[in-house]
Amino acid sequence: MSLLPQPIASSLEPVPINSQKHDPAWKHCQMFKNGDRVQLKCLYCGKVFKGGGIHRIKEHLAGQKGNASTCLRVPPDVRILMQQSLDGVVVKKKKKQKIAEEITGISPLPTGEMDTFGNQCDVNSGLQLLAVPETLEPDSSLLITREEGKNNRGTDRRKRGRVKRADKNAISDAVAINSIALDSKRENNQVHMAIARFIYDAGVPLDAVNSVYFQQMIDAIVSGGPEVAAPSYHDLRGWILKNSVEEVKNNINQYMVAWGRTGCSVLVDQWNTHDGRILINILAHCPEGITFLRSVDVSVMMNSADALYELLKEVVEEVGVRNVLQVITSVEEQFLVLGKRLSDTFPTLYWAPCAFHCLDLMLEDFGKLDWISATLEQAKSIARFVYNNNVVLNMMRRYTFGNDIVVPGMTRFATNFMTLKRMVDLKQNLQDMITSQEWMDCPCSKKPGGLEMLDIISSHSFWSSCILIAHLTDPLLRVLRIVSSKKRPAMGYVYAGIYRAKETIKKELVKNEDYIVYWNIIDNRWERQWHVPLQAAGFYLNPKFFYRIEGDIHNEIVSGMFDCIERLVPDIKIQDKIIKELNAYKNSIGDFGRKMAIRARDTLLPAEWWSTYGGSCPNLARLAIRVLSQPCSSIVNKRNQIPFEQMHDSRNCLERQRLTDLVFVQYNLRLMQMVRMNREQDPRDPISSDSSDVIDDWVSGKETCLEDYGNSDWMALDPPSGNIMLLGSSTDEAEDLGAGFDDYEIFNRVKDEEDNIEDNVVSQ
Repeated sequence: MSLLPQPIASSLEPVPINSQKHDPAWKHCQMFKNGDRVQLKCLYCGKVFKGGGIHRIKEHLAGQKGNASTCLRVPPDVRILMQQSLDGVVVKKKKKQKIAEEITGISPLPTGEMDTFGNQCDVNSGLQLLAVPETLEPDSSLLITREEGKNNRGTDRRKRGRVKRADKNAISDAVAINSIALDSKRENNQVHMAIARFIYDAGVPLDAVNSVYFQQMIDAIVSGGPEVAAPSYHDLRGWILKNSVEEVKNNINQYMVAWGRTGCSVLVDQWNTHDGRILINILAHCPEGITFLRSVDVSVMMNSADALYELLKEVVEEVGVRNVLQVITSVEEQFLVLGKRLSDTFPTLYWAPCAFHCLDLMLEDFGKLDWISATLEQAKSIARFVYNNNVVLNMMRRYTFGNDIVVPGMTRFATNFMTLKRMVDLKQNLQDMITSQEWMDCPCSKKPGGLEMLDIISSHSFWSSCILIAHLTDPLLRVLRIVSSKKRPAMGYVYAGIYRAKETIKKELVKNEDYIVYWNIIDNRWERQWHVPLQAAGFYLNPKFFYRIEGDIHNEIVSGMFDCIERLVPDIKIQDKIIKELNAYKNSIGDFGRKMAIRARDTLLPAEWWSTYGGSCPNLARLAIRVLSQPCSSIVNKRNQIPFEQMHDSRNCLERQRLTDLVFVQYNLRLMQMVRMNREQDPRDPISSDSSDVIDDWVSGKETCLEDYGNSDWMALDPPSGNIMLLGSSTDEAEDLGAGFDDYEIFNRVKDEEDNIEDNVVSQ
């Protein structure tokens, strides 16, 4: 059964909500066309509105008494958003009235008439000009002749006079406001075109408009007025860059203050340039934010463990040995040796392999299994046909209510399984499309690609395979999102995530000989490297999971906790205090047992929980906060369009330092955005070149686009609406990890694998 609501009537045609509709309420409703009329349907309660437009939907969602009943199923955050939006509409109306009064010197429209006018504007997400005839017809109800005025007496005459003046005022106000709105729209279009010309001419990436600093720049220009002068080329290379370096350093100083309380992790992000060089970016991560420290060309030193060791040793000392809990790198052999030497040199920190990279390799190995590979190829053939033909793509987006079937992920392997999951969610909608009269009448359906698409979407075995693959890989994708999330440090969740992934696969396949294949893939990638006690300690110290363990805690977890106490707390007296304080935590003694603390186990981040309720166990609380504040991944991304290669290529000492400072500013501003970003961005278009590195296999046509006889005209495309509400409300990834960690087969298998690994490491 489809996760999307079915059409409310067979005569209704779904209409995609295009990108020109900016009102926030559009993301919480569906639009249908019934003849010449447009109807809107609430996503939460299913109520259909045959008139009133988006303003009426907004009142419905906001729970505001007026023209619509209140939605009883709308989430609280959406209701608040709609209420704020309605408040904003009122403010805008008052501003329009004030402007109209200043220009025309007449009284504003009556409230009811203004509301009607506002509703008409909202219906089409843009101001619709009221039709005002250039001359009034003799029989117009708005026209009252002098003769009529003379012939009427008393009350009738006074009433007609009032109607005459009110109607004239209404017409004058409407004309004035329409004129203002039209001028404003023209000016806005001119501004947009001016911005676009600059972006196109300078080759600025189009997604630059998603920067949090973009609107700040526009606001600063507007506030400066007409006297603002643009900075020169030398200004940007000179005093502005100098001031920017100081500004970024001041922000980083705030992060450094937090290092003493929460600790931090040194991240080593390795990547290859187009010409084959190996660069590493070194960063420091704490809950306050990520700091870019330096970029190093390690093409030569990658073969020298000593050189890499000296480099990272210097970084650890620069950040502060007391502040660093772990150094995270990729899983190459040279980093295994490096990690061992760093741990020996600095006995109070750990080396850890990048969890994101390990999970991505698991997904790659899953995709290499024959039956999964064959299913992925069938799904890709559907996507390639859809995304290389504008007629088919528009049709698909209508039937999926603006949602795409291809979902760009952070990597190619993540994209594969995220897209397969999306197709499963939209199964019924795709089947409705290929059985519709519109599809049968479409010339594209007769092409080889269309016929193949029909066969695949109609195949029961294809969908059975897709559903099983989604069930097997979705838990791993969830862990991947957890370790790459900027909402919370992953250390308290990753251990539970891997456990739950293996448990889900076991429940899905039941038989040992069936699920052991996938367990082996997970164990080989996850446990092939040295054991990381921080992950077990993070699980132990996360009250969300700890208090849900029935029976004894597995020795694997307890040993990891003890290892962290001995390594991260060098003072043996404090170690002994922590052991005593552990009993209070285990038995919920004191503040740990308060009803507030019990409720907060599921609502607060684990480090916040310890900061709030761990006052009676200060030594354990300090250790818990430091452990639970750490990430598990060194993958940061956000480095595109930053001149790293240009910086390393520069042969002039002065220019090289200038470029180093420029990279320092650019990358740290990007990283700060990741913390500050709180607004919803436009969805990524799968056919955009910005996503080509991860979705190329899904959207690249095998045949020349010119052979589609005009069906490759991008101007005829309907943009994706990003109406993901139709796919079900997104839940917190950690919320799905659930309770119960009593399957010792999972723990024991992990332990056996670790023993073999440790033996191999010792022998090497």
